[in-house]
Amino acid sequence: MLGLNGTPFQPATFQLTGIPGMQTGQAWVALVFCILYLISITGNLTILALVTGEPALHQPMYYFLSMLSLNDLGVSFSTLPTVLAVFCFNYHHVGFDACLVQMFFIHTFSFMESGILLAMSLDRFVAICDPLRYASVLTRNRILALGLGILAKSFTTLFPFPFLVKRLPFCKGNVLHHSYCLHPDLMKVACGDIRVNNIYGLFVVIFTYGVDSVFILLSYALILRAVLAIASREQRLKALNTCMSHICAVLAFYVPIIAVSMIHRFWKSAPPVVHVMMSSVYLFVPPMLNPIIYSVKTKEIRRTILQVFCKPQS
Repeated sequence: MLGLNGTPFQPATFQLTGIPGMQTGQAWVALVFCILYLISITGNLTILALVTGEPALHQPMYYFLSMLSLNDLGVSFSTLPTVLAVFCFNYHHVGFDACLVQMFFIHTFSFMESGILLAMSLDRFVAICDPLRYASVLTRNRILALGLGILAKSFTTLFPFPFLVKRLPFCKGNVLHHSYCLHPDLMKVACGDIRVNNIYGLFVVIFTYGVDSVFILLSYALILRAVLAIASREQRLKALNTCMSHICAVLAFYVPIIAVSMIHRFWKSAPPVVHVMMSSVYLFVPPMLNPIIYSVKTKEIRRTILQVFCKPQS
C-alpha cells in the first residue's frame, strides 16, 4: 500500500496492547510490573555498587557480573517507558520512529545478554580447568576487550533491523500485541515482502543465541570433564558450586527463550495472552532473578552485603 505521495504507508503511531482480553485488573498488573522493575533496578544497581566499591570483588568473575547487571538495567529501561505508560497511565500509543528505537534496544540488550553469559562460562572454564593462569589469562584489558566485542557484535547485527522495518508498508493496522515493540510483532502488521526481514531475523538468532548456547554447553562439558578428574569428592563439589550461580542465570535466560520458540512453532493456535505472558517472562524475569541468584549463591557477594548493611556503629 502506498501513501498519497507514492511512498510506503507508515502509521504515525502504533497502538500498544496491555494484556489481550484483560479488561479489568489493570491496576494489579501495573503493581506487579512496578514491583518487578523495582526489584530488577535496585538489585542490579546494588551489584554494580558492591563490585565498584569493594576491592575484594575486583576480580574477573565480578567484572563479568557487572556487565550482566549493566545489560539487565538496559533491558529494564528499554521496556519501562511504554509498559508504565500502558498499565499505569492507560496511554497506549507510541510514535513510529520511537517504536523502532525501542525495538532496536530491546533486541540488542537481549542478544548482548547471551554474549555476556558465554563470556561468563569462559571465566568459569578458565577458573576450574586452568586456575593457576586465571589472573594472567583474564586480565582487565582482555575483559574490557571481550565486553566491547560483545557490544560491537550485538550492535552491528541488530543495526539493520530498524531500516528493514522502516522500508515496509503497514496495511494490516497499527495494533501491536504487547506493551512494547518487538520485531516479530511488527512483522504481523506489515505487508509487502517481509522475506528479507524473516531470513535476516533467523540468521541473527542462529548467529547469537544458537552459537552462544553451543559454546556454553561445550564449556560446561569441558568443565565437567575436569571436575570428574578431581580425586576428592569435596573438591569436586566445591568446584561445581562455583558454577551454580552462572548455571542458574543461563537457565533463567534460555528456558523462557526456548519456551517462546516452542509455543510459536508448535502451538500457533495458542491464545494471544499466552504469547504475551511468555514474552514478558523472557524480558522481565532474568533481570529480576540475576541479582537475587548471585546474592544468594555467591558467598563473596553475600559477605559484602552483610558487611555493608551490618557495619557496627562507631
